[in-house]
Amino acid sequence: MAFAAFGQNAGPSTVAPTKSGRVAWILLLPGLMYLGLFFLTPLFSLIITSLQVPDASGEIGRYQYGFAIENYWLVIESYWPHIIRSFAYALAATVLALLISYPLAYFIGVKARRRPLLQGLMLTLVIAPFFISFLLRTIAWKQIFSNESWIVNSLQSSGLLASDQYLVGTPFMVIFGLTYAFIPFMTLPIYSTLERLDIRYLEAGADLYAGPATTFRKITLPLSMPGIISGTLLTFIPIAGDYVNASRDFLGSTETAMIGNVVETNYLQINDYPAASALSVLLMLAILLLVTFYVKRSGTDDLL
Repeated sequence: MAFAAFGQNAGPSTVAPTKSGRVAWILLLPGLMYLGLFFLTPLFSLIITSLQVPDASGEIGRYQYGFAIENYWLVIESYWPHIIRSFAYALAATVLALLISYPLAYFIGVKARRRPLLQGLMLTLVIAPFFISFLLRTIAWKQIFSNESWIVNSLQSSGLLASDQYLVGTPFMVIFGLTYAFIPFMTLPIYSTLERLDIRYLEAGADLYAGPATTFRKITLPLSMPGIISGTLLTFIPIAGDYVNASRDFLGSTETAMIGNVVETNYLQINDYPAASALSVLLMLAILLLVTFYVKRSGTDDLL
């Protein structure tokens, strides 16, 4: 009877985990199907395309399946300046966005915490650009800094720019456009972290005779590090693959082309699908390695 009772008592405890595990997998199934259909399938197709070889007929734009691993070496050899330029622009724009966004997020999340109306207004101003098309905002900046604009004319008249120098089509303009476009992606994660910051920590630092700079360096900055890491990742990753701002149709020129512009040209104009796919795969691998190294060095491995 004791064994029977023990078996009856043990039954539900052994079945429950199995049942809950089955329910968890059922709940995960839609998400897994979504990832498989819209991420793994295109990624697999991209890798297969990057290894294709020219068709035996020699017709431009026609390729057949193969294992041309040399496609990766060819695109690195041909487009290494664009690869370096892309990551340099992304790094510069990310740093500038951080320098602009952190004080803004600190003011909204800490200083304006006791003024809900002001805090809501500032948050609205940060989010407001999302209500306007990204392309329209970029075109607007192109018009503002066009060769005939009063800004360029004023800079030329003051001697800061030569009479034959302009802003559109320069690295400065591309980095400016990238920084502007992704400031909200940097500000919001930092704000969400600072908004949860316990003000008593700052008051304790002041009670222990720590100055504002020391309090910020020892308390505020370490506690806001998860927001900084999230913001820099949300900014750096899409900037590295951006092709709108650096395009000669917008704020850039042929001398400022990034990887995204090369992929667009090879895929839509030259019809060199293996080169475009190989560059895309290399971009993903490079970003993955850089992000992994960055997160591990920053001590926030839980974000991976």
